[in-house]
Amino acid sequence: MPVPVVGLIGCGHIGRFHSRNLRGAIRAGAAEARYVAVCDRDRARAEAFGAIVGAELVTDDAAELFGFPGLTAVYICTETAEHPALVREAARRGLDVFCEKPLARTLPEVEEMVAAVEGAGVINQVGLVLRYSPVLTVLADLMRDPGLGPLLTAHLRDDQFFPIRGHYRSTWRGSFERAGGGTLIEHSIHDVDVFRWLFGEVTAVRCHTREATPGHPGIEDVALVTFQHEGGHQTTLTSVWHGLDDRPSTRYLEVFFEGGYFATEHDFLGPIRVQGRSGPVREMSAEEVFERYVELTGLDEGTAELARAGMMEDVAFLRCAAERRPAFPDFRTALAAHRVVDACYRSARDGAEVALA
Repeated sequence: MPVPVVGLIGCGHIGRFHSRNLRGAIRAGAAEARYVAVCDRDRARAEAFGAIVGAELVTDDAAELFGFPGLTAVYICTETAEHPALVREAARRGLDVFCEKPLARTLPEVEEMVAAVEGAGVINQVGLVLRYSPVLTVLADLMRDPGLGPLLTAHLRDDQFFPIRGHYRSTWRGSFERAGGGTLIEHSIHDVDVFRWLFGEVTAVRCHTREATPGHPGIEDVALVTFQHEGGHQTTLTSVWHGLDDRPSTRYLEVFFEGGYFATEHDFLGPIRVQGRSGPVREMSAEEVFERYVELTGLDEGTAELARAGMMEDVAFLRCAAERRPAFPDFRTALAAHRVVDACYRSARDGAEVALA
């Protein structure tokens, strides 16, 4: 089985997250790979990053990284506007690709990226990390109980401070030309993907957006969305970027069935509140939720600890690259979320409900 030889482009906040995961997965023996090269336009940042990683190549030129002898896979963790060209070049060279979300600023660019990786036949995965959330995986399993009756509705409130400061320190997220939009595409594309996963395909959207922070035209701070799903039910999303710098990024999800109720304030590790047709609300503790997640996914003890630390999306990508099997969530999964986001922006612009084909 071939050992993936990996390079990483983009040594910012999300690049550090994936770099930690790559090194942790390799060190724990959960995935076999060589992590050999790092690249960032800021040479000093790349060199500091490379010293921690022990990289064989440190560069501020992506072309140099792409040309590293024996390279087989690349992580693309740059600002959104740079993703399409980097993905196309990786695909042209036959490199497997992990690209952070959102894939691109616009839907046509995403479609071109999907065509590139699928046309090249390379393993491709996107950083929709909530697909590896223990809380949401267990919630999806709980929702399969036929005794719950029909799904009535769900609501998610997603809020975080405007990520151009704090631990993000990301000025590009305040630029429409570089990010493609605000809280909806940059942050809540995660939520759109979760809504498709938990509640079914979206057939129509009604969206309102608002720009409240001056100096960032085209970057919405608020998005309110109603989703129409296959099966006839509706769900709603409130996505907010605020100025509360000491407030952590939070998600609060409530789900109502005809005969059941679920709620959680955690999007990764934490408890789930559950109520049936009779009796009070009971709480599955965070440890109960995690134990059920391990059981559902069949993880061994060592890999379970990596999952607890949030490393499983990277373990999964490395394993898929080594075993030459499709990764998940792939670019096509991200494309479906981008189509919904694009419809939301059109709805907000036109003041009307937009149907998805």
